[in-house]
Amino acid sequence: MLPWLASTPVAVLSGVRDTSLCKLVRDEMLALILRGELAPGQRINEPDVAARLKVSRVPVREALRELESSGLVAARKHAGVFVRVLGAQDVADLYELRSLLDGHAGQRAARLAPAPRRALTKKLGTLLREMKQHARKHAVQTYYASNLAFHWAVVEAADNPHLATSYRGIVQQLHLSRLKNLSQDIGMQISLVEHEQIIAALVDGDAPRCQALQVAHVADSHRRLVALEHDEHTPR
Repeated sequence: MLPWLASTPVAVLSGVRDTSLCKLVRDEMLALILRGELAPGQRINEPDVAARLKVSRVPVREALRELESSGLVAARKHAGVFVRVLGAQDVADLYELRSLLDGHAGQRAARLAPAPRRALTKKLGTLLREMKQHARKHAVQTYYASNLAFHWAVVEAADNPHLATSYRGIVQQLHLSRLKNLSQDIGMQISLVEHEQIIAALVDGDAPRCQALQVAHVADSHRRLVALEHDEHTPR
């Protein structure tokens, strides 16, 4: 599982040292949000979370501050802390940033030496086969996990820790919007073709084409999401 989707077992939290407790609580709360157990717009009750994780409210409060700084929760005066709800412009802006990062990562990955590039494309091919299997079964959650792993593999291959950190934060915020997009069969099938094209560009070592395909893939994903939301709100 990807580093930002991994969940720390609750049983572990009560036995760790104080110095690491805040990070563990933050990671567990992040996992709850990304799994949809804490939904957008839902109020986060500090005592309930503390009881669930078997910790005091202090590390929960600290973890919420970190999650707020990363854009995943929002504090409302006299109301509490809520899982952030992204507006249409927020989503558009984040997709724009993600397209730039994905494009740059693809360009760098395509310029790798032959041996590491072959290793990357082999890994991506395995993930693409997994995605096809999940798509046939319409297994949205597992398809999405393999899809995330595909793009994260390219980002890691770019070997730029600052890019990776920025990318992780953007993907975390877009998580629920992207999951909704991929819940449609049409989104999955188009996405599969685009991933095949990205692999082909990497095999050829064509950096400009790989960059362009990555940028177009993210832009197409956003367009499908906008179209899906428009259809849902159109009277029938």
